[in-house]
Amino acid sequence: MTSQERSAGVIIYRLLGDGKNRAQYLLLDYGKYWDYAKGHVEKGEDDQTAARRELMEETGICDVELIPGFSREIAYFFRSKRGLVRKSVIYFLARVESREVRLSSEHVGYEWLDFESAIERLGYATAKDVLKSANEFLHAYKT
Repeated sequence: MTSQERSAGVIIYRLLGDGKNRAQYLLLDYGKYWDYAKGHVEKGEDDQTAARRELMEETGICDVELIPGFSREIAYFFRSKRGLVRKSVIYFLARVESREVRLSSEHVGYEWLDFESAIERLGYATAKDVLKSANEFLHAYKT
């Protein structure tokens, strides 16, 4: 029997103040891999509320501007003590002004990276695909 889990996360970016609207993305170091802030959707929460809460808990960032019209969902399977788990994760895109990050104990580091460097740093193909979608959306959005 397969159980289900749902998580929500945020792809955070900031624009460099160079007049060219170049973005830097925030990646978190989980010790074994780099990824975005994300976590379980708790009972009574919608996806955006969970994503904002997880972002605040993991990075201390609470002042974000969610970009309307962007969300990407991925799904994968993993094994746990309970058996096979199907996990779905929905990601939102959000802009911040500040570079300040206050990490939780879940992470060993973080880095602000341009798109190409972020793609290289991410290990999972699904995380890379989500970032590619976010970056393409951002260029069309023209923030």
